[in-house]
Amino acid sequence: MIMTAPATAPRCAWAAQDPLLRDYHDTEWGVMPPTDNAAFELLTLEVFQAGLAWRTVLAKRPAFRRAFADFAIPLFGASDASAVARLLNDPNIIRNRRKIEATIANARAVLAIIDEVGTFRDWLSGLPGDADAAYSVMHQRLTGCGPIVCRSYLEAIGIIPPPHEPGCWKEPGR
Repeated sequence: MIMTAPATAPRCAWAAQDPLLRDYHDTEWGVMPPTDNAAFELLTLEVFQAGLAWRTVLAKRPAFRRAFADFAIPLFGASDASAVARLLNDPNIIRNRRKIEATIANARAVLAIIDEVGTFRDWLSGLPGDADAAYSVMHQRLTGCGPIVCRSYLEAIGIIPPPHEPGCWKEPGR
């Protein structure tokens, strides 16, 4: 169930003033995505965010969805060098060859995970709740998931509770 709050509700400072960040904070941050494709999308956005502001990535999300076939895992997993070239020429996304190639590799890894476990979400839900232990597991299977990206992703999908600031309407125990 997605909780919502009025625009005037107290929030984490990073999300308080920007409608895009506020919507992400209120409806997505700390919530397991509803589908495998949505979980793959968020993983991809976290990989692309490395070194950039989250706001920058969220603003490009619609363009990423168009360019990355709506994050359809089988479709994107079948990408080849021509897809990499096409994406590197798309001015609407973040054009980074290593991150694009990591996304293709991750789509293939997620397909293998789905074959083994049934769903990517089930595999994610089975990760340890400790960031270091979860990182060890993720790092073996996924590309571009260093410790910071891994922690951020695990917080984003609620495996590790996200660190809401004191007074935020989503702070645990409020």
